[in-house]
Amino acid sequence: MARSHTITGWNPEDRAAWAAGGQRIARRNLLWSVVAEHVGFSVWSLWSVMVLFMPQSVYGLTAADKFLVAATATLVGSVLRLPYTMATARFGGRNWTIFSACVLVVPVVATIVVVANPGQPLWVYLVCAALTGLGGGNFASSMTNINAFFPQRLKGWALGVNAGGGNIGVPAVQLVGLFVIAIAGNRQPYWVCAFYLVALVIGAIGAARFMDNLDIVSVDTAAMRAALRNRHTWLVSLLYIGTFGSFIGFSFAFGQVLQISFASGGQSAAQASLHAAQIAFVGPLLGSISRIYGGRFADRIGGGTVTLWAFAGMIGGVGILGVTATVAGRQTTAVTMTLYVVGFVVLFLLSGIGNGAVYKMIPCIFEAASRSLDADEKTRADYSRSMSGAVIGIAGAVGCLGGVAINLVLRASYLANGSATVAFWAFGAFYVIAALVTWRVYVQLRQGATAADQPVRAPARA
Repeated sequence: MARSHTITGWNPEDRAAWAAGGQRIARRNLLWSVVAEHVGFSVWSLWSVMVLFMPQSVYGLTAADKFLVAATATLVGSVLRLPYTMATARFGGRNWTIFSACVLVVPVVATIVVVANPGQPLWVYLVCAALTGLGGGNFASSMTNINAFFPQRLKGWALGVNAGGGNIGVPAVQLVGLFVIAIAGNRQPYWVCAFYLVALVIGAIGAARFMDNLDIVSVDTAAMRAALRNRHTWLVSLLYIGTFGSFIGFSFAFGQVLQISFASGGQSAAQASLHAAQIAFVGPLLGSISRIYGGRFADRIGGGTVTLWAFAGMIGGVGILGVTATVAGRQTTAVTMTLYVVGFVVLFLLSGIGNGAVYKMIPCIFEAASRSLDADEKTRADYSRSMSGAVIGIAGAVGCLGGVAINLVLRASYLANGSATVAFWAFGAFYVIAALVTWRVYVQLRQGATAADQPVRAPARA
């Protein structure tokens, strides 16, 4: 007989039930959530690869146009995160995962059609990139769903694995693109899209067979309204702009920056595309992996502390880029390219660590807040779960706007000066502000430290 895919009475804080089978159920759902989110991120990032196949002489897109295409995909993915956050409560985590995977067939097929017919007006590319933004919304529903499956002591690890596994979709699509460029040249990008049509089918079937819906209190409109009135929602969103916004923004822009730099060094368009593709995947890959460790570090020493140190390192990383761009100007040498790569790798690594730490802070903040409620334990747990899920969605949406800003600021900097110098210094100024907010609210003040910087110890074998 087919098993039911709806679970009632789920309580991950019950250690006996957790050991008796709850952990196995949660990890099975985590695995397929990661698969579906991974493919969603890849589709969302699809145009960061497609632009490497699209020389201006054939498609008519300038460097500034390509940054605008990337910003469009990022913006739509950001906006969709709010409705996607509430979708799991309305339709069920399993059901929504199946739907959100299937609907991504539309932008993948649209990309094949558009890239196969060069010479389209700019708005056609923007619409197609906007459709890939559907993949960006998957993150919010996936994180909200997994947040409900795991106990407080393991949320940092679980959310870090879920987000990190999803984030790896960005370098994965870039690796697929590199493979296609290396084997088939830059005239046959359709194989990239064909690969992801197959991956979407696998993700949807896996979610249908192995995931579950939870019949528990989750995110609803009341929780969203309450979260919008809570100051921590906006403070955490600011920090997430600096962490995840940097990750996704640089993931979309890194390949283009490298391509422009290689071309300014005298390489042909085809050579610049190949060399950019060979390097571009490294940064997002490291950022995705480090996100998992950011969650684990936050479980042990506190989310606020880890986030503060991440921003301090990011200030140093963007400083390398700013100084290099200021000294080198529009000239690219082997030394300046090396420094650019080093600076970006630092930013990817530390933004990933910051991603995991900030998301660990969210359930800690509202679990601590629930202790002050004059209510029974179930009411406190429902409050903590619904508020955490709502803030995860809001912070994910607002934070994603940082990726939009990065691409727009880079576009403006290249249009005005022919280089990214001004953009790098602007990013550095923002990281300084974010570090000060983290220190003041979540590290220095005792109340903030209690809510967001309090380590939650897991059992030795957990």
